[in-house]
Amino acid sequence: MLRINDNITLQDWELSESFSRASGPGGQNVNKVATAVELRFEAQRSPHLPPPVKQRLKRIAGRRWTTNGAVVIQVQDTRSQARNRDIARARLTELIQKALIAPKRRIATRPTLGSQKRRLAQKTRRSEVKVLRNKVTDE
Repeated sequence: MLRINDNITLQDWELSESFSRASGPGGQNVNKVATAVELRFEAQRSPHLPPPVKQRLKRIAGRRWTTNGAVVIQVQDTRSQARNRDIARARLTELIQKALIAPKRRIATRPTLGSQKRRLAQKTRRSEVKVLRNKVTDE
């Protein structure tokens, strides 16, 4: 089980982990021990996440979201399998917590009278600069 917050706890059947050999430095250890972790969370099938949260999670996850509706997190940061596993679970928890926060609706407001006047004054000044750049004609 993976606890996200007070209301949401993910069950074991929703999560699957696979281990493989990590790339990078590590000497002989890297050739023998499967320390890289791939954590897979079946987000689309999860009964614990409401549909709006799933939509936000899909957007936040980006390339980590598969066509099957799963979130795949790969970690090979450390030489310890247990530590990589903890990091992967922490990253998944962080992703879901970000998706739980509903964005605030923007309320359109009218520009103030002062800002309108400043904008028009700036346009006038800019227009004068451009007029002064023109060639002088004899009149």
